[in-house]
Amino acid sequence: QVQLVESGGGLVQSGGSLRLSCAASGLTFSNYNMGWFRQAPGKKREFVAAVSWVGITYTADSVKGRFLISRDLAKNWVYLQMNSLKSEDTAVYYCAAGARLLRGSYDYTTLAQYKNWGQGTQVTVSS
Repeated sequence: QVQLVESGGGLVQSGGSLRLSCAASGLTFSNYNMGWFRQAPGKKREFVAAVSWVGITYTADSVKGRFLISRDLAKNWVYLQMNSLKSEDTAVYYCAAGARLLRGSYDYTTLAQYKNWGQGTQVTVSS
């Protein structure tokens, strides 16, 4: 079965950087759209960034210019480079995978489009 394992979270000062990693297994990685979502305490899980199965990236406005998603097709890894971190970036970050659609359009920002999720990794930004 599909398994996603995140790593790289931790405590960082405001203005600092972290890189999250997600190891994917049990899937044909090149056929999957990969996303990062986050959930802060008391808030809904929200879209952060995604990379489509053909390599097109999408980034939420709230992190645009600070966060960058990338992937390694050879190793089945997806990364989230987070720079200029702010206290409001504090959240549990989740890696997600959704198979490419054979027809129709894929909404990369919607949780329901992703059928597989990791367990999450905590990111805490201290001010």
